[in-house]
Amino acid sequence: MIYLDNAATTPVLPAVSQVMLETLNTTFGNPSSIHSYGRSAGKIIREARKTIATILDVPARNLIFTSGGSEANNQALIGCALANRAKGNHIITTAIEHHAVLHTVLYLQDRHGFDVTLVKPNPDGSFTPDLITNALRDDTILVSTMYANNETGQILPIAEIADRLKTHQAVFHVDAVQVMGKLPIHPVALGIDFLSASAHKFHGPKGVGFLYHGDLQFDNLIHGGDQENSRRAGTESIHNIVGMAKALEVSAEQLDANYNKVSALKTQLLSELDGLNYYVNEFGKTMPHVLNLGFPSFNQDLLLMKLDLQGVAISTGSACTAGAIEPSHVLEAVYGKASVKLKESVRISLSDLTTSQEITDFVHILKTIITQNSSHN
Repeated sequence: MIYLDNAATTPVLPAVSQVMLETLNTTFGNPSSIHSYGRSAGKIIREARKTIATILDVPARNLIFTSGGSEANNQALIGCALANRAKGNHIITTAIEHHAVLHTVLYLQDRHGFDVTLVKPNPDGSFTPDLITNALRDDTILVSTMYANNETGQILPIAEIADRLKTHQAVFHVDAVQVMGKLPIHPVALGIDFLSASAHKFHGPKGVGFLYHGDLQFDNLIHGGDQENSRRAGTESIHNIVGMAKALEVSAEQLDANYNKVSALKTQLLSELDGLNYYVNEFGKTMPHVLNLGFPSFNQDLLLMKLDLQGVAISTGSACTAGAIEPSHVLEAVYGKASVKLKESVRISLSDLTTSQEITDFVHILKTIITQNSSHN
């Protein structure tokens, strides 16, 4: 089996599963309880929060543990918009966001009457700070952009956008799901007000993530108890939180080495694809972890099925729409709805656990499938 769908989820590291199992076996107390079992559980959560806060160089009090990136995005967007409505009614995001952002701002538009602007990339697919600046209005209260796109790996100019917003009232939210654990991220230094992350994208468990928030006004999304500094009600998933902290800690220790390894794998992949009829959907600076390729006249659904039968896992784009393959809204924002590229492009996503041999084997299988398809047509 060759797994090349790491943008959807990554394998859990042995060190992560080990610390999670230890926590499950030894710490069952409710962190909100005042007896020794509860205090022991609470201490473990505080230590995990401190570990992540140190890596991000932010105050530990400004981290909320969530069920993942989607909840973190919802908490930031809905919480901020509803709490700051007196300041304005306008929200800006991009047309290439993950659905966890797009569907959330459209909910705010449809159910709460917010005015939403979806900013498209430039005609060549590039994304410049001017695109955001030109959309700003006096009543803009929130700007949300991803750090790197989950379908193409495109890196957006986060620092530049943040700099443009310094003199504006708008709060800046960044969906950093695809870069956390892969690039050094320091929200305070970058000028980011809210930042979302999900553990299963950096070799941690599914079902847990976090939201960094500045000292800003925002409504709670989940109500009930006083957990997470009274920001998110519900008994904490201790083993998942511990696993996430461990995964991020391991990633932080190997950040440069892992990035260089994945970069080399991408270079190898493109080199070994030489001679094959394909194109790359790449728009400016990208993460080496995600490669979006188009194979002319080869339907993406058929290609995915043939690769799967050969033991290779890739995707057409966002994992959250994988159950019902739809044309990529990301590529549509660049090429238009009628472009054939929407039906013949696939996503190959790598991790530091991917091997050079797997790349070679994948390319061999891919070339065989493409060649056979060409001979049949």
